[in-house]
Amino acid sequence: MQKLKVALVQQKVRPTRQENLDESAAGIRKAAAQGAKLVVLQELHAGSYFCQTEDTSCFELAEPIPGPGTEFLGALAAELKVVIVSSLFERRAPGIYHNTSVVFDSDGSIAGKYRKMHIPDDPGFYEKFYFTPGDLGFEPIRTSVGTLGVLVCWDQWYPEAARLMALAGADLLIYPTAIGWDPRDEDAEKERQREAWITIQRSHAVANGIPVLSVNRVGFEPDPSGVGAGIQFWGSSFIAGPQGEYLAQAGQENEELLIADLEPKRSEDVRRIWPFLRDRRIDAYGDLVRRYRD
Repeated sequence: MQKLKVALVQQKVRPTRQENLDESAAGIRKAAAQGAKLVVLQELHAGSYFCQTEDTSCFELAEPIPGPGTEFLGALAAELKVVIVSSLFERRAPGIYHNTSVVFDSDGSIAGKYRKMHIPDDPGFYEKFYFTPGDLGFEPIRTSVGTLGVLVCWDQWYPEAARLMALAGADLLIYPTAIGWDPRDEDAEKERQREAWITIQRSHAVANGIPVLSVNRVGFEPDPSGVGAGIQFWGSSFIAGPQGEYLAQAGQENEELLIADLEPKRSEDVRRIWPFLRDRRIDAYGDLVRRYRD
């Protein structure tokens, strides 16, 4: 494959689940019409970011996999002959729920899934209340367009996760995301946070010599409890090449469809001049499995 056209769908939340799915589908159709063969949706794209508060009624939003969401997206992947990376609230069993990315191959089948491994618990991001930590490991998913290292949001801050995906043969790293500002923060602090988010992910591209696709939601979502100030999601979805170079970047305020061409051969070319994987001192990294060296 000389080039792979990829697309990210950056969107705002709609009032209902079906409206959100329809908007995601519209983005996928538009991307396919422009030649994209891989389309990535943002984290929990079927609804609002409900983790701003702890509310047991939100568990009603979860669904089994396979289930209605996978049927809808699988049919779309088969119709358009594209690979889709989605993000769903998975009901695995009573009392066990996951934040799960499901990957559909171009024939509509489920190529694989990834359950979010790193689960945050911060003001406005009370995910530990809802999500059981993933138990599928850092295993890339093989598809007709390549082997995808799919991770989710908070995972993007951990170089270990990116490295393990790369060592397992991922051709690119993909991060469905929901991240934004506390509106009460000063502008300078907001920009530091956004720049840190971009920088850490571009560094994963550099350190592993593979592209990174990161798609974030956009728009303001109030705290349903009224306790917090809500979240202003900062968009800024981007596609970076294997040296961290920008191939495409979205703005901070509007819905956008981001499209770029990846050149799979560039990853090997870059790894030949920057052989980070070759020069790793795997004999000296034993302490990485410790929480902290006291």
